[in-house]
Amino acid sequence: MENNSFTRILAIESSCDETAAAIVENGTQLLSSVVASQIDIHERYGGVFPEVASRQHVLSILPVVKKCLAGAHMSLKDMNAIAVTSGPGLAGSLVVGLNTAKGLAIGANKPLIGINHLEGHIYSAWIGKEADSLSDFPLLILLVSGGHTELILMKDHLQFERLGRTKDDAAGEAFDKTARLIGLGYPGGPKLEILAMEGDENAFKFPIAKLDEEFDFSFSGLKTSVLRVVKDIEKKQADLPVADIAASFQKAVVNSLFEKTILAAQRFQVKGIIVTGGVSANKALRERFDTVDNFQVVFPAFEFCTDNAAMIGAAAHYRYLQGAFTNLDIDVQPNWEIRAA
Repeated sequence: MENNSFTRILAIESSCDETAAAIVENGTQLLSSVVASQIDIHERYGGVFPEVASRQHVLSILPVVKKCLAGAHMSLKDMNAIAVTSGPGLAGSLVVGLNTAKGLAIGANKPLIGINHLEGHIYSAWIGKEADSLSDFPLLILLVSGGHTELILMKDHLQFERLGRTKDDAAGEAFDKTARLIGLGYPGGPKLEILAMEGDENAFKFPIAKLDEEFDFSFSGLKTSVLRVVKDIEKKQADLPVADIAASFQKAVVNSLFEKTILAAQRFQVKGIIVTGGVSANKALRERFDTVDNFQVVFPAFEFCTDNAAMIGAAAHYRYLQGAFTNLDIDVQPNWEIRAA
């Protein structure tokens, strides 16, 4: 621990319906990670039920933290700091993680670092890699999840400029809503992706909105187009070609994400592209970016695409090096936007 750049951080994530804890060294090396999912619980509701989510976090948080520490054969005294997601997310869920982190920080006399969940998604790309493998800036971030779709210019570590965002539904939200339209259950996005593998992506020509702001996204019109097709087919009492609809919808979303990302990468002459967030696990999206040969394109490992605490620990490493610690009177920020240093 003599090295001033060394960090070992216990991180906690509870922004939605996963209760997670991880221990991360130097922003890249994962020593232990535990994620307790609530998918089976929320499946009966067809989506995340916030009050149920927060209650389940209360039940899971301490066992998850204890299991994480045990997995690394460490205790709180071995940590440099405690990091926690303090926003954005569901207020009730965030409160559980934040208050737990505060208690641990006070009890162990360790600094607390509140982390933006979106910032965590960005740094998920660093986990398991050499620290300097993504150090050539600027980088372009496509952050695409159930709640967020944004293009972000990363000028250096912790220096961000948002170039564009969705004007309505996030891409992941559009996946889930379209899945419901064609009769798929929760979680809709992954089920739609699997179904799309069986379909013809050229069966339907679903439109993507053209916006004045060239780096913004819009998916509500696409969802409406799917609804119109579904109703037209149902009026004819014909069988719904769900696989073809799923594949055609997915193609439209992937093309929109890809084309705007490449346009921004060219415009700002970036050194590389990071695609992150829950939707970055989508194989069709990954295959589309595999065609890029003039930019380095990096995706997180599949296990770090969806919500996890490892990404919070990775982001916290850079906040720690800045001495950007958080006061213990911090409150949750459910609508917290990405911040610059």
